[in-house]
Amino acid sequence: MKEFTYTIQDPQGMHARPAGKIAAIAQSYPGRVTLWKGEEGVDVKKLLPLIGTNLKQGDTVIIRVEGENEEQAAASMEAAFKENI
Repeated sequence: MKEFTYTIQDPQGMHARPAGKIAAIAQSYPGRVTLWKGEEGVDVKKLLPLIGTNLKQGDTVIIRVEGENEEQAAASMEAAFKENI
């Protein structure tokens, strides 16, 4: 398992456009990608739950990647978060 912590930078927080890009990248990997905010976790591959997290600027989350190619997937996910939100 690989994980990283990220603080939301986008003033609009998590919304449809960045969530769609992030979900698409997560779907390209066979393993599991989960976003955790506190005790609540959502599957990053599923767009609606990801949008439903209602993440705001300044919120800190943990993204966990498990399975095949987890190191590459974690690096791609971290880059996607930095580029999109």
